[in-house]
Amino acid sequence: MPNIKSAVKRVKVIEKKTLRNDMIKSGYKTAVKKFEKAVTDGNKEQAQTLLSSATKKIDQAYSKNVLKKNTAARKKSALAKKLNTVK
Repeated sequence: MPNIKSAVKRVKVIEKKTLRNDMIKSGYKTAVKKFEKAVTDGNKEQAQTLLSSATKKIDQAYSKNVLKKNTAARKKSALAKKLNTVK
């Protein structure tokens, strides 16, 4: 446990930020899983709409500094490639 007042505050702030980051991560991971399920089911129309929502969630995670720039770009690119495999 921290003894200094500022260290106590930092612990509280870090806990809040951790919860926020976990919420954002969970949101984009859920969106990606929904997209991948639509791809495996072969539903191209639904997969296209879910791709846009997953891309939006990834961009939001990047804007909140949960993901780095290249990581977000890599994930979006991989999702687009998966969409192209659906017939």
